[in-house]
Amino acid sequence: MAAAPVPWLLADVGGTRARFGWVAAPDEPPREVLELRCADFPRLADALAHYLQHTGLRPQVAGIAVAAPVEDDRATLTNRGWALSGAELARSFGLASCRLFNDFEALALALPRLPADATRPLGGGAVDRRRTMAVIGPGTGLGVAACVPVAADRWIALPGEGGHATLAAADDLEADVLRALRADRGHVSAERALSGIGLPALHRAVRTVRHGHTPDELRTPEEITAAALGGHDADCAATLDLFAAMLGGFAGNVALTLGARGGVFIAGGIAQLLADYLPRSRLRARFEDKGRFRAWLAPIATPLIVAPHVALTGVAHALGADSTDPR
Repeated sequence: MAAAPVPWLLADVGGTRARFGWVAAPDEPPREVLELRCADFPRLADALAHYLQHTGLRPQVAGIAVAAPVEDDRATLTNRGWALSGAELARSFGLASCRLFNDFEALALALPRLPADATRPLGGGAVDRRRTMAVIGPGTGLGVAACVPVAADRWIALPGEGGHATLAAADDLEADVLRALRADRGHVSAERALSGIGLPALHRAVRTVRHGHTPDELRTPEEITAAALGGHDADCAATLDLFAAMLGGFAGNVALTLGARGGVFIAGGIAQLLADYLPRSRLRARFEDKGRFRAWLAPIATPLIVAPHVALTGVAHALGADSTDPR
């Protein structure tokens, strides 16, 4: 297959923000990256048009990572409601092609090429790129994907919707908190507690358990984090402690399910917000606390991704792989 014409437009579209950039080759960093608030635009096409007008870019090919399952070239954002079609976007903007990717599929494809300064270690041994790796990410929602080596210097991504799997309790306190969440929301997936939309609900459930009544107000993740780290709100501190512990337990479950001996990376805006807190939290202890498989999990690295725009890099690599695939 001939190389796709450049430049390539890249996008990473979540429930809260959309990030755009472009490259002229898959191995270069994204250029002219612009982050936009999704709430400021009625459709993705409007945000995309704004970016193209802002930069004057005339792309030939586009790759768009979206926080949703992608099926038959279509996706509907789980936490935004935008309905997308790669073919329709290509026609609207005069592109040779427009590929849609799950956002964590794109993140997974970036893992083998992350430089050392793109991550911060949270425990375990060294990353092993010769073995299956996984990435989880509490952002607006909670994403999960795997990166599987298939040949020398070649990997494929295994996207999934693991963030919507049922969240399990590891002790009596967590059982009480999950009971409070179920009373409010019915099914409690991991995303319902371990994400940007989940942290305020988790805080309310913690207050219900600690004080015996459900507060009316919902505080933002930023407010909860600031109050917890500032040391002047015990409920927020308890919420953050529980969030990190349950996130570590969830990461351990992902490692066990996918056989991710190469490493379980942690991404997402909420995780980055807690970058200074997670190393001293219970995350790593709970990651390893899996009974008879503690020794199996102990050497697995759990790096925190701190570099920006990693999903854009993954999209570029995915487009590059498409353009060189001999099929």
